[in-house]
Amino acid sequence: MPLPLIIGGLAAVAGAAGIGSGIHGGVKMKEAKDTMNLAKRKHERAVNRYEEKNKETTALMDSIGKRELKIVASFKTFSDIIEQIQGRPDFNIQLGGMDLPQYQADELRKISNGAVEILGSITTAGIAGSLAASGVTTAVTAFGAASTGTAISGLSGAAATNATLAAIGGGSLASGGGGMALGSAILGGATLGVGLLVGGAILGVTGSKLSDQADEAYRQASRTEEQVDKIVGYLKELTDVAESFELSLMEVEAQYKKRLARLDEIVNYYGKKNWYDFTGDEKELTKSTVLLVGMLNKMCKTKLVVENHAEDGINIVNKYEVRSVVSKADQVLGKVRAGF
Repeated sequence: MPLPLIIGGLAAVAGAAGIGSGIHGGVKMKEAKDTMNLAKRKHERAVNRYEEKNKETTALMDSIGKRELKIVASFKTFSDIIEQIQGRPDFNIQLGGMDLPQYQADELRKISNGAVEILGSITTAGIAGSLAASGVTTAVTAFGAASTGTAISGLSGAAATNATLAAIGGGSLASGGGGMALGSAILGGATLGVGLLVGGAILGVTGSKLSDQADEAYRQASRTEEQVDKIVGYLKELTDVAESFELSLMEVEAQYKKRLARLDEIVNYYGKKNWYDFTGDEKELTKSTVLLVGMLNKMCKTKLVVENHAEDGINIVNKYEVRSVVSKADQVLGKVRAGF
């Protein structure tokens, strides 16, 4: 059973238990109340664990997504500079057999325009994280913004799905879907429902009925705890992979921005527009910048999460591909620092 349904069911049980008339069986009442208190504490601990890890993961994914969008948005500046250089080579740079995206001005401008539009549309945390999970460059293209200037449809709707986790794959814990997007409304209602069972609303329930409801609530809380354990484990794995990826992305971005600023100075301040007027160091700088753009483009295409097609499976942290692209990023950094 999906976690939201388990939690929602707990709330329903709690609400139903608050209706009735008369109290009988003081001993059963005391036992039931003790059991419900245990269920409530168990449930609250599970919810708090989930919310804490959810918040941490959402913040991290959002940070990565926004960084990637800003990087992609800068590709137009890079293209505008590089296109001014007459007689430049094709820059078909290979790196250890890795398929880096080759420089294509139209493509870079297209995704850059799309990234700018998305950045201007983001008002709620979670959208950028969703894009990072699915690969910013790919997601920007899929949204269809690009050079057409078309408004990005459904952006606000995606933001309303409880931050990043709903979009990092739908979060299906079971065929019903929606497992990871717990939803603040469901959580709030469930917590309130359990509170009703141990508060004044229990005064209308018979002792035996209350005991049955309390036992069921405890079983539901235990199942909730088990599902939260799975989700928190998943989020920890995602966080570990995402932190490694973000660190690598930041290092490549830093080298790129430094070289882009220098290339802008060469072309637009000193006015060098012909490749043959470039010094050896300036040519090396240009090649390094192109290589870094290709690496960043590759990283921004990389999905941090891939869909699990199993009927009841949590989506998969794309750790092997992420590790591969981080390794290649290290190679690129070594190459540009050492020179060609």
